[in-house]
Amino acid sequence: MEQLLNLITQNKYAYALTILISFYLGTRILIYFLEAYVKKLFEKTKTDIDDKIFTAVDKSISKLLLLIGLKISIGIVLTNSYLEYSQKGINTLIILAVTAMTVKIISILITGWSKTIFKKSKSAMNTQLVRMTDKFAKIIIYILAILFILQSWNIQIGPLIASLGIAGLAVAFALQNALGNIFGGISMVMDKTAKVHDVIELENGIMGEIEDVGLRSTKIRTFDNELIIIPNGKLSESQIKNYVLPDLSARVVVPFGVAYGSDIKQIKQLIIKEINKVKDLMKEKKPMVRFLEMADSSLNFKAYFWVNNYNNKWSAKDQANTLIYNTLNKNKIEIPFPQRDIHMKK
Repeated sequence: MEQLLNLITQNKYAYALTILISFYLGTRILIYFLEAYVKKLFEKTKTDIDDKIFTAVDKSISKLLLLIGLKISIGIVLTNSYLEYSQKGINTLIILAVTAMTVKIISILITGWSKTIFKKSKSAMNTQLVRMTDKFAKIIIYILAILFILQSWNIQIGPLIASLGIAGLAVAFALQNALGNIFGGISMVMDKTAKVHDVIELENGIMGEIEDVGLRSTKIRTFDNELIIIPNGKLSESQIKNYVLPDLSARVVVPFGVAYGSDIKQIKQLIIKEINKVKDLMKEKKPMVRFLEMADSSLNFKAYFWVNNYNNKWSAKDQANTLIYNTLNKNKIEIPFPQRDIHMKK
């Protein structure tokens, strides 16, 4: 055995081949261990992310170890310039193998993250956001890999990085509006300001249901069946009244007025009694009637009550207006209109 070892170590080709075979056998043993024990541990977890990562890196690890073994073996056999170029070539292959493995892992993590974040929403914007994040991460990894490869070949990357930075600034200025819309849409999704099927009202009075949040713009369908398309950059900077947030309940306010001389206490009792007849009234929050002001022609009140769903807000307000008008008429309480007394001087 000792003679065999001496023979192998004295012959550089035999020594290099032995190292390469050893690395190959080592990779086979490692893969067997991983599949026999580690894979079973991952299968017991609740998430499937670790299973996908294991599948992605299983074969990549064996290729990576074989490349390392090949690098060591070539270092024993070759000398001078041939050794330098071969080592650099194998370093390039190792960087590419690590890059491919990293890209797979990042893609799996982003997909798993998106399922957790957007598990209750399946909008097109969410899908586009995930795809864009995945592509952006891959581009960054590929750029870093290219820089590492250039560095391994002793190519100066400082001037290249500087030129890329200048080019990036030029592109950013040229695409300022487009990038503003893209990041505006991303900020709305991440902040959960508005999502598909939310009913919103903008500061300019536009009101409707969000039909789609795209990468560049948001589509809002008004209650007149008009499609309004607003760039995400402008929408993210606007004041948005979201009827869905923080929950589906909504308050209804019904203003009304009665004539001077009316009994304030009687008015409040009558109106509260009628408001309690509204179909979609929330029983958890009691309705209120407030006497607000003594105006020029009337005593002004407002009735406040809550409905369980904002979709019922307008029908509930219609019911409340009808009930208030009918009960005032029934009890012979005058509903005044604006009037002015004119005195003629003789």
